[in-house]
Amino acid sequence: MLTALVTGGAGFIGANFILLARKNDWLNIINLDKLTYASNLENLAELRGDRNYNFVQGDISNIELVSYLLNQYKPDVIINFAAESHVDRSIFSPQVFIQTNVVGTFNLLEASRFYWQKLSPQKQQNFRFLHISTDEVYGSLQADAAAFKEDTPYTPNSPYASSKAAADHFVRAYYHTYKLPTLTTNCSNNYGMRQFPEKLIPLTILNALDGKYLPIYGDGQNIRDWLYVIDHCEAIYLVLQQGKIGETYNIGGMNEQTNLAVVNKICGILDELVPKPNFSYSSLINFVPDRPGHDRRYAIDCSKIKHDLGWQPKENFDSGLRKTVQWYLDNSAWVNQVSTGAYQNWLKQNYENRK
Repeated sequence: MLTALVTGGAGFIGANFILLARKNDWLNIINLDKLTYASNLENLAELRGDRNYNFVQGDISNIELVSYLLNQYKPDVIINFAAESHVDRSIFSPQVFIQTNVVGTFNLLEASRFYWQKLSPQKQQNFRFLHISTDEVYGSLQADAAAFKEDTPYTPNSPYASSKAAADHFVRAYYHTYKLPTLTTNCSNNYGMRQFPEKLIPLTILNALDGKYLPIYGDGQNIRDWLYVIDHCEAIYLVLQQGKIGETYNIGGMNEQTNLAVVNKICGILDELVPKPNFSYSSLINFVPDRPGHDRRYAIDCSKIKHDLGWQPKENFDSGLRKTVQWYLDNSAWVNQVSTGAYQNWLKQNYENRK
C-alpha cells in the first residue's frame, strides 16, 4: 500500500478523503494540518487506533517541518488540500490567504522537489504531487456561456481565487521547470457532511434550526455547480491512480443551482424532517447586500475526466442534499463543538452588519 502525505486533512474535503482512503485501504496516511478554525480532529475520530494513520499538527509554510516529514515517513504521494478557502474571509484578511495558499504551496513544492530528486529512479517515476484547487480561478461566467474547461484562461476575481490561481501556476511551473510529477484538480462547490458552517449549505441548515435568519447575497440568483464531497474524493483518488502527469482535471457535480434555489430546497427538507406548526423555514430567508465582486456563475465541464478516466458523479443534488441535512441533524455534538465564540463573532461581522 502506498503512503501519502495529506495536507489539510482535518478540514472538510481532506477529512472526507482520508476517511474514505482508510475505509477502502487505498493509502497509508500522514495527515499534516495546522488546525485552523475550520479544521476539526473530531472529523477523524473513528481513525483513533488505526496504525496506518498518523496526525501531525503543523503548517505547510514551515519548509523545515515538511522536509522532516518527507524524510521521516518517505511518502509515495503528496495530496495538498491545505488552503484558506472562504471568499468572504479573503476579503477581510487577504494576507492570510497569500501566506497559506501561495507561500505554503510554494514551500510544499520546494520541499517535495528536493525530496523527489533524492529518490531512486523507480520511486521518482512513481511519485505524485496532487494539488487540489477550485473552479473560482477561472472567474465568472455569463448565463449563456460555456462551462469552464481545463484550458479556460484564468481570470480570478477575489483574493481567495487569486491566491489559488497563483498556487496552480506554481504547481504547473514545477512540472515544466523541474519535471516534478504533478497533477492538479479544479473542483466546483463541494457540499456534504463535516463542512464548517461558514459555507452556504451548513450555514443555512444550522441557522434555520436555530430560528435565525438565512442570509442570501444580492438577489440570490448567483449560480454554482454543486459537487457531493464523496464523489469528489473518489475522483481525486482516480486522478492519483490514472491521471497523466502535468495535467489538470476539472471535477464538477453537473448540478447548477442558484443560491436561492439551494436555500429553498434546504427549507423544504427541514419542513419535512423537523416540522413546526404553522411555520415554514423559508420565512427566515433574508436578502443582504451583495458580496464585493461576487462572481455571477460557475459551471464545470467534466468531459475530460469522464472521457480519459471514466469518472462521473454518482450523487444527484436532491439526494445528496437530503443526506447532508440528515447528517447535521444526527450530529449535534459535532455542531456544538464547531459553534464556538470565534465562529459566532465571524457571523456577526460578516452578516449582521449587512442587514
